[in-house]
Amino acid sequence: MNGRSRVSAIYHLAYPIVIAQLGSILQGWADTIMVGQYGTSELSAAGFVNNVFNFVIYLLLGMSYATTPVVGSHFSRGDYGKVLQTLRDSNVVNLLTSVVVVVLLLLLYINLDALHQPEELLPLMRPYFLVLLVSLPFLALFNSMKQFSDAVGDTKTPMWVMIGSNVVNLVLNYVCIFLLDWGLLGAGVATLLSRVMMPVALHLALKYGALLQSEQFLQAEAYSEHPSKGQWLLVRLGIPISVQMCLEAGSFNVCALFMGWIGATALAAHQVMCTVSTVGFMVYYGVGAAAAIRIAYFRGQDEWDEVQRTARTAFWMSVLAAVVITSTILLAGVPIARMFTTSPEVTLLFLALLPAFACYQLGDCLQTIYANSLRAIQDVRPMMISAFVAYALVSIPLAWLLAFPCGMGAVGVWWSFPFGLTTAGLLYQLRFRWKTNRIIIQNQ
Repeated sequence: MNGRSRVSAIYHLAYPIVIAQLGSILQGWADTIMVGQYGTSELSAAGFVNNVFNFVIYLLLGMSYATTPVVGSHFSRGDYGKVLQTLRDSNVVNLLTSVVVVVLLLLLYINLDALHQPEELLPLMRPYFLVLLVSLPFLALFNSMKQFSDAVGDTKTPMWVMIGSNVVNLVLNYVCIFLLDWGLLGAGVATLLSRVMMPVALHLALKYGALLQSEQFLQAEAYSEHPSKGQWLLVRLGIPISVQMCLEAGSFNVCALFMGWIGATALAAHQVMCTVSTVGFMVYYGVGAAAAIRIAYFRGQDEWDEVQRTARTAFWMSVLAAVVITSTILLAGVPIARMFTTSPEVTLLFLALLPAFACYQLGDCLQTIYANSLRAIQDVRPMMISAFVAYALVSIPLAWLLAFPCGMGAVGVWWSFPFGLTTAGLLYQLRFRWKTNRIIIQNQ
């Protein structure tokens, strides 16, 4: 495969993933705006609960990511019975994981008043918390089926389902929040209903779609009904991926805590900067996810030279995207800040954070692409250790050191990100190159 064909293959898999993820970001913005228009207390309560659930969503995503390399390897070898069995195994594993998470969150819910949140917000938090809790098993099933669909090369179907759910959520938000006057509870109900719709719609689209209705899959279904031990493989792969993703997300959560210690202006600027930077990350993630699909396929074919070339190509594609996105944000810094805030102090601090944001884009590209590449070759345990080093030993301590003892404040917190993300990216890349080179040498 030449370079142009490699870029084209990654691009056609990546753009539906990117579109779907950016649609989710816009939906999150719309949710925040609607809840904020209803009331300040509702917005504060939603912010706390959403921070809790965002961490959990990363955990569930990590478990579902184990599906892609396993399905991709079976699919590349034409083992369609195992492809279907892996889908069933993935649904079971992800559903059971969500049940465990729901139980743990129920314990947190019972002790919500012990978290020292404002007393007046608890009556708003509790019903919203419970409704989001009910939605998690549906989200976990959708994640499982989405990773399956992506792994067999169909990234467009999940994209349309996610876009449709975003539209439904938007309409239901307006109806439930304002017309029915349910406020924050209405936002939760809208989220629940849209998440119920997502796995149902994707299941029907996959079941009656051209791929699973093709002759090879219809024939495979007859001999793939036996019990499988593949669930344990998904668990062994999924747990390290979940830990790695939670360490990364947790480092940003801890830095948000540091921002709160610095002051309200710092916290507001941090939230705006995080929101803006997510746009770039979602593009890199789409390229990385597409690369993972291709790498899992070549791994199944035992084409390790192509595995390495695909990872390198995806990295440079993400760097090109980073240059365009970062340049745009740097040039339009003031107008972007004013979209989110009318405070001159927040705007000035946002602009002061931009140099650190620009500097960590290369590290973000590196860690996103090579984390996906390691998942695709099913080498995930060392990645978990690398994430611990990068985020727990480098990023968080450096953020505290620069912000407080060095007196850099909010700017110091953000200058820790280039070091943490780049450390993670380099460790992932070194592990990927060592692992693939070793396999290539053994095969010679």
